[in-house]
Amino acid sequence: MKYRKLGNTDIDVSTICLGTMTWGGQNTEHDAFAQMDYALGHGINLFDTAELYAIPPRAETYGRTEEIIGNWFKKNGKRNKVILASKVCGPTGWCPHIREGKSRLDTKNILTACEDSLKRLQTDYLDLYQVHWPDRNTNFFGKLGYEPENDVNVTPIEETLEALDLLVQQGKVRHIGISNETPWGAMRYLQLAETKGLPRIVSIQNPYSLLNRTFEIGLAEIACRESVGLLAYSPLAFGTLSGKYLDGARPAGGRITLFPDYTRYTNTQGQAATAAYVQLARSHGLDPAQVALAFVCSRPFVTSAIIGATTMQQLQANITSINVVLSDEIIAGIQEIHTRYPNPCP
Repeated sequence: MKYRKLGNTDIDVSTICLGTMTWGGQNTEHDAFAQMDYALGHGINLFDTAELYAIPPRAETYGRTEEIIGNWFKKNGKRNKVILASKVCGPTGWCPHIREGKSRLDTKNILTACEDSLKRLQTDYLDLYQVHWPDRNTNFFGKLGYEPENDVNVTPIEETLEALDLLVQQGKVRHIGISNETPWGAMRYLQLAETKGLPRIVSIQNPYSLLNRTFEIGLAEIACRESVGLLAYSPLAFGTLSGKYLDGARPAGGRITLFPDYTRYTNTQGQAATAAYVQLARSHGLDPAQVALAFVCSRPFVTSAIIGATTMQQLQANITSINVVLSDEIIAGIQEIHTRYPNPCP
């Protein structure tokens, strides 16, 4: 395994991060225990979860993923071996089961959410606590074309940061991060930290893959210059970059097979780009999914790529991708395809 610093901290985190959102949904607790055991045994020390999980969000599975991780810690006592990251939900009108649909990034909600996560995780602290998505109307979850709107009752970022500061002062959170953020949002967090003496964000968790390289446009420079590295989620674009959904295939147990409403990576241009990336990988005798992960991990602004496997075979292949070195010829091929199909699935 390879390791990189988490932001400007002295913490070394694995370049592959273990994602957890399927545990308690697609995966059982037994499956999750096996994944954590295997990942930790192969050098992965960064685990990422959220109060929202399991996915898709439902009342009956809310917080279940954190509970599973907490049960694993209780069983084996390996909390100190893991860099543990979780997230607090932004506004949840679309999730009425989370704090009665009234979650915001205000002091009350953040403190409550953190306390509940700590209980489920059976730990006294989080190494990284992240804001899952902004409190304001802006571009995230694939939304393009920003349009100014009259935000009503939006929690100021300053209040959010002050609430996170309380958790840091209490020793319940070591470091903080953001997720699904824009360049303006990232710089606002950094500005307030500098001018108000508040905690500095050390990471940003946004989507990044061969099908969605929009992070490069405005946020990559911030990540590099400000030491706010990317924790890249969906590096395999819901598994589509493995090629398993091409030509309308819907393998049993696949995420898009189970949840056909997840259409972010299955539009016409995305499918065409995927076919080209898969062909490129196979023409060099490489596994398409491993090439996709290797590309993400090779970017200088990426701290870690978050993998989400539902089978041990997928987990093993994803971890092994850390050993794949992309030749100049493959990188050139990737750039050529990206020119033909720029960001087809933002």
